[in-house]
Amino acid sequence: MNDVLQILHLIGLGLVLLLPLTNPLTSVALFLSLSGDMSLEERHNQAKMASFYVFLILIISFFCGELVMRLFGISIPGLRIAGGLIVAYIGFRMLFPPAHPPKPEKVEGEETKVLKPTTQSIAFVPIAMPSTVGPGTIAMIISAASTWHQVGKYSEWVVYTAVVLTAIVLSLVLWGCLRSSDWIMKGIGKSGIEAISRVMGFLLVCMGVQFMINGVFELIKTYPGA
Repeated sequence: MNDVLQILHLIGLGLVLLLPLTNPLTSVALFLSLSGDMSLEERHNQAKMASFYVFLILIISFFCGELVMRLFGISIPGLRIAGGLIVAYIGFRMLFPPAHPPKPEKVEGEETKVLKPTTQSIAFVPIAMPSTVGPGTIAMIISAASTWHQVGKYSEWVVYTAVVLTAIVLSLVLWGCLRSSDWIMKGIGKSGIEAISRVMGFLLVCMGVQFMINGVFELIKTYPGA
């Protein structure tokens, strides 16, 4: 019974720390702006895959994140700067979307077969990463994974169980938020989605620049005498 209480305590602590960082509502706004041309089935599939990717990223970050970063020589400042570049690039694409090619005209009396273009997947980038699990979230998870042994209060199986369950809960929260976007999309219409896309694009550019600024400052602090 004591172990169960410890697991529940760690899950609650993880949700309190990670929910503000993952911020599923931001992902919903981004999802709305990027999935306006998708069918209902495609949006549901993207929501399901994004939630699954979030679960994988959280688990891999905790159990393998520090090892991967050491193996490839990646630092936390480098992670923040790279994440900032990705976020800023996505923001610019949303602020200044490419022109859509004109639809082929149908000639009367002639059968024309128009193939629907393949929908670009948005589940992994940018919904799962960096919108939901960004550089800050990954950095916090890796830091927690490397320091929890020093506490000595919890056994390994309790911590690992709590980590997996916390990742599952966060993934389900994101999935529920993304699925609710169907009702939001019906209410605001296409023009509303385009307006949200522009606003989110500007905010993402600002977030990306801030990520890079934070990474540069952290990089400067690592030099001796800084």
